[in-house]
Amino acid sequence: MSTFGMVTIAMRRRQMATHPSSESHGRQDRFLNRPWPPASLLGSIPFEDRRALLNLGALRQYGAGESLLVEGDTSTFVLLLLDGCVKITAVTENGRTALLAIRVGGDVIGELAAMDQAPRIATATAVGAVVANRIGAADLREFLTGHPATAIALGSVVAAKLRWATRRRVDFGGHEVKGRLARVLIELLGSYGKETREGFEITVSLTQPELAGIIGASEPAVHRALADLRHQGVVMTRYRKLLILDLDALTALAGAD
Repeated sequence: MSTFGMVTIAMRRRQMATHPSSESHGRQDRFLNRPWPPASLLGSIPFEDRRALLNLGALRQYGAGESLLVEGDTSTFVLLLLDGCVKITAVTENGRTALLAIRVGGDVIGELAAMDQAPRIATATAVGAVVANRIGAADLREFLTGHPATAIALGSVVAAKLRWATRRRVDFGGHEVKGRLARVLIELLGSYGKETREGFEITVSLTQPELAGIIGASEPAVHRALADLRHQGVVMTRYRKLLILDLDALTALAGAD
């Protein structure tokens, strides 16, 4: 490419950064001042960094059941979730699909492939309608170079995910099923809970097989543990809905074994 061509591209990039498109302005108006979860990437970066990050990439919409990322795929883009809920799953050695995590608006997914260029280690599936910013790996790296506060925040996000995974592995070997279930319910409540007149509701819809996947137990064992918790008046379950009625008792169970 000629020097003139390279300069022209550089000028266009500067113009795009200085004068965001109407689509980017729409994104800012819709998402900039939203109260993002404090532990999420968008909730933990400075306001001006958030504004700039929302200008990156292209807006994508996904329907319920649609795959955002696929395990084993060699793509390297990152998705910044803006609306909706996503389930992160992986196939185990015995061929079962295990639920690894839940991600919601403000979270970033796919960042590992952007960092190390390795194949995806998990699949991300939309629970309902999902809106996300799709950001290329090179664009993300360039952004992080110019926005060190966001780079640090992203490192903290990755560390939190590693810490969650480590806790799950420790729990698998050191706690009974009911205790592991109690621990996970408390952590899910901290990230995706809301207080209602009846109790504390975990707003993410999870099936018993998915709960079993998170805590590393069989589905019948999770069914028995939930039945015990219902009998003790600790939780109430409805179709794809879980309410915590006695948080103190659940906390005690989480640390009892």
